[in-house]
Amino acid sequence: MTDFLGDPAVFLQRLVFQIPALLIAVTVHELAHALVADRLGDPTARRLGRITLNPLPHIDPLGAIAFVIAGFGWAKPVPVNAANLRHPRRDMAWVAAAGPLSNFLVAFLALAILRFSASQGLIAARSDASAQILLFIYYFNLGIGIFNLIPLPPLDGGHFLPYLLPARAAGLVRAVEQYGAIILLLLVFSGATRWIVGPLFRWVDQFMSAVVRSLI
Repeated sequence: MTDFLGDPAVFLQRLVFQIPALLIAVTVHELAHALVADRLGDPTARRLGRITLNPLPHIDPLGAIAFVIAGFGWAKPVPVNAANLRHPRRDMAWVAAAGPLSNFLVAFLALAILRFSASQGLIAARSDASAQILLFIYYFNLGIGIFNLIPLPPLDGGHFLPYLLPARAAGLVRAVEQYGAIILLLLVFSGATRWIVGPLFRWVDQFMSAVVRSLI
């Protein structure tokens, strides 16, 4: 919003590049959850029409508005009935992991396409529209994937806890599930998430860039 008040034209131009990238990141993330849950025995997402590349069923209107105003937002969570899963405790961890992993894969592909296109002269500069969109696809997918690994519900990292922690930690898991959303909001609005996501983002960015350079 500060950028909009400062230079509306630049803000709107960047938003035109960001929106397709955001829709791709969100759709891939939620579709991955739905597909894995369906494969592991829970048809809930399929029945609700969430196994689709159409971004509309995955968008939360308030989350989309928050992205435009505050620079961050959220999607509509894919409902999963753990009782339908063949191995509920283990399979919920797989369903949770599918979202971030899909984002990392798309980020890698976007970076590889960008580097290949630049090496072949298909993209003249990073300021080209196609280059800007690919960069935003890369950054958004990387950011969403890393952010969702924070071990707090309702993020995917919070769903790893029951599988990673011993059964005797069930009380701790329930407490985290109860207050996780509040803790997460405090972290986001205080800016503390930057100290968590920032270092991981830089490390994964460097790692992916190095792998892409070695391949292309």
